[in-house]
Amino acid sequence: METMETNSMKTVILCGGFGTRIRDVTEDLPKPMIPIGRLPILWHLMKYYASFGHNEFVLCLGYKGQLIKDFFLNYQSHTQDCTIDLANPQKIHFHSTDAQLNWKVTLVDTGSDSMTGSRVYKVRQHVDSAQFFLTYGDGLSNVDLKSLLKFHNDHGKILTVTGVRPPGRFGELRANDEGIVAEFNEKPQASDGLISGGFFVCEPKLFNVLTDNNDLVFEQEPMRELVARKELAVYEHKDFWQCMDTARDWKLLNQLFATNKAPWKTW
Repeated sequence: METMETNSMKTVILCGGFGTRIRDVTEDLPKPMIPIGRLPILWHLMKYYASFGHNEFVLCLGYKGQLIKDFFLNYQSHTQDCTIDLANPQKIHFHSTDAQLNWKVTLVDTGSDSMTGSRVYKVRQHVDSAQFFLTYGDGLSNVDLKSLLKFHNDHGKILTVTGVRPPGRFGELRANDEGIVAEFNEKPQASDGLISGGFFVCEPKLFNVLTDNNDLVFEQEPMRELVARKELAVYEHKDFWQCMDTARDWKLLNQLFATNKAPWKTW
C-alpha cells in the first residue's frame, strides 16, 4: 500500500544504457527490464518512490527502449492475473486492484547513443521547472527519500547526491562536515570514502550545467562544475544500497527478494 506524502515530485530515471557488463544474464532486455522476482528492477524502483508518494515518473529511454514502452502500454497484462473471453478478446477481467494505476509515466526517447548528462537535459521540458528526483534504473536502496529531500532543502544546493560505501569502482565523493562536496572523482581505482549511489535531488538550475551534446556524461563535467561552485551536497546513506551491474549483483538482489529480505520492499 502506497504511503502518500503531501508534496509529490517527479522522478527522472535513466533507462537508456547498453548494460554491457550484465549481458551474460540476458541480451534480449534493456537492463532496467531485467526481472527481480517476476517484475523488472525498474518496477521495484518506481514502487519504492511511489511508497513515499512520488508517483510521477519520466523515463529516459535509449537502448531497446521500445520494450520499456511496451511494458507500460500493456501494464495490467504484465502485472496482474486475468480472465480473457476468447469469443470476445476485448473483454478482459483483471483479478486485482492495482495501486500502481495511479502512476503517471512519461516515456521519452533520449537517443540510443546518448550519455547520462545528455539524457537528463533532453527531458527538461517534462519536469515543469520544479524540483525533481533523479536516479539510475539499475539500482535499489532503502534510502529515506523524505529525509533526503529535507537534507537537500536545508542545504539549498542545486544538486544533492546520495553517498554510500560499497566497494570502490564508482565515483568517489568527499564532503566537509556540513555535507558540502569538496571533491568528486569518477571511478577511482581504490576508495575509502563515500561513492555516488545516485538517488539525486535536483533543482531546475541543474539544466544550466547540462547540454544536449550526446557525449555529455552527467557524472563528469556537470558534477565537477557544481563542486567548483560549491553547489553539490551529499546525503550519507549508511544502510542498504545495491546496483545491478553484473550477474552476481542480479543473483544477490533476486535472492534477497525470494527470501523476503529485500530492504527496498515497502509493500
